[in-house]
Amino acid sequence: MTTAAPPGRPGAPASTELRPHDDSRQPTRRNMAAPAAQYKDRQFLAVIGDEDTCTGMLLAGVGHVTQPPDSQKNFLVVDAKTETAVIEAAFDKFTTERKDIAILLINQHIAERIRHRVEAYTAAFPSLLEIPSKDHPYDPEKDSVLKRVRRLFGE
Repeated sequence: MTTAAPPGRPGAPASTELRPHDDSRQPTRRNMAAPAAQYKDRQFLAVIGDEDTCTGMLLAGVGHVTQPPDSQKNFLVVDAKTETAVIEAAFDKFTTERKDIAILLINQHIAERIRHRVEAYTAAFPSLLEIPSKDHPYDPEKDSVLKRVRRLFGE
């Protein structure tokens, strides 16, 4: 005599039992590493990069401008003439003032100009990712996130 598969499990063997779902390993609002209040309104990417990187991101649909009267952009185009103070101000704005930014992408060669700020940044949100540019390849030895991971694993 064969018994039917449990409801909702087509093709399951007849001896399979349905067990209550153990969601203790699943991320929930109660056991997430960061409280929901820290990330629930964060929905945009921000970019600090060279012209080609920013153009590519904007063409991909990443661009956003906040509502007037302040109308803040979520990107900063950096060239050789851009002062370090301007880059630092944008970094601070994206990481501390703007509560709608989830991820900050920064070209690695630009991050080198404000390395002291990048190294000191430890907040979970927005996440900080160093990316390569067309003219400057990625160097894993300079990446602050990779350095932290290596320290964590004792390398």
